[in-house]
Amino acid sequence: MKHGANIYKYAKKLTCDSSEIIDFSSNINSYIPDINISLTNEMLVKYGDSSYKNLKNAIATKYQIKKKQIALFNGATSAIFELFKSLKETTVYLYAPLYGEYEKAAKLTNKKIIKINRFEKMREEPTKNSIVVFVNPSTPDGKYYHLEHLFSMWSKHKCTVIVDESFLEFESLKPVRKKINNYNKLYIVQSFTKFHCCAGVRVGALFSHKSNIKRFTSPLWHLSSFDTAFLTQRLQDSTFNKESKELHKVHKKELFDILKSSNLFTKIYKSDTNFFLVKSKKAQIIFQYLLEKKILVRTCDSFDFLDKNHLRFAVKDSTAHDSLKKAFQRI
Repeated sequence: MKHGANIYKYAKKLTCDSSEIIDFSSNINSYIPDINISLTNEMLVKYGDSSYKNLKNAIATKYQIKKKQIALFNGATSAIFELFKSLKETTVYLYAPLYGEYEKAAKLTNKKIIKINRFEKMREEPTKNSIVVFVNPSTPDGKYYHLEHLFSMWSKHKCTVIVDESFLEFESLKPVRKKINNYNKLYIVQSFTKFHCCAGVRVGALFSHKSNIKRFTSPLWHLSSFDTAFLTQRLQDSTFNKESKELHKVHKKELFDILKSSNLFTKIYKSDTNFFLVKSKKAQIIFQYLLEKKILVRTCDSFDFLDKNHLRFAVKDSTAHDSLKKAFQRI
């Protein structure tokens, strides 16, 4: 499995509707409030504001940066590919395991790829004027890293630094985006779909020094009126932010307790976000058994430095957790 959330593929295998599958492979916020925005005729027939002023204002306020430091894209994956196209450096260091699209983007732009094993060789030094990519909190293990030492090393070598903070907001973790004011070779990749629970809304961003942001040009109206209106409202909703974090704590503990009490796993990795990586010699059997019960989890053998003994479970709601608990009890 190269990505989570491929419920349509597995629904076809199970000859069922995708809505029947409980998707633990997709690490989207478990808090899903009713939305207060409707698709209107005006959104359909009228051209939207191609400057996305309201959305950029909401992002700037939420993430405490300036509008000139924001570039918007049709999803975070698009942001990654466009960023790599813009970078002239020829060597990229990937702190792996990490989101697989970074390697794809590096290959597409003919860059030399060197992988650093986060579990064992964190202090390996990159070459001067190279690119380094770090996802923080990491995927698929969910660990948050204090990057001060690494950042000092990267800046010493004048590296272009890409930090993906898409999973940062679930817990009170310190971002590095403030450094864009004094290190102009830093780029922050920001997905809004994870925490803000809107995988169907395709908006992603890069945060960087304003001189870098000027290089990115996008076609007019590359974001839909509904997407921008929805995300603007969601970013401004302080109640959503507060209730999400409170519910995340409850649901995360529920899932951890279920995984631990199942006695099926030899290791549950400490997580600082909304998913858990686990290890078991029977991982493939567990995956297949759960799939037969219409419960989909993420296999991790496609990640560097992991193997078929690893699975990832995303934090879901109490109903989904109860179904998982009952399935575990039948194994």
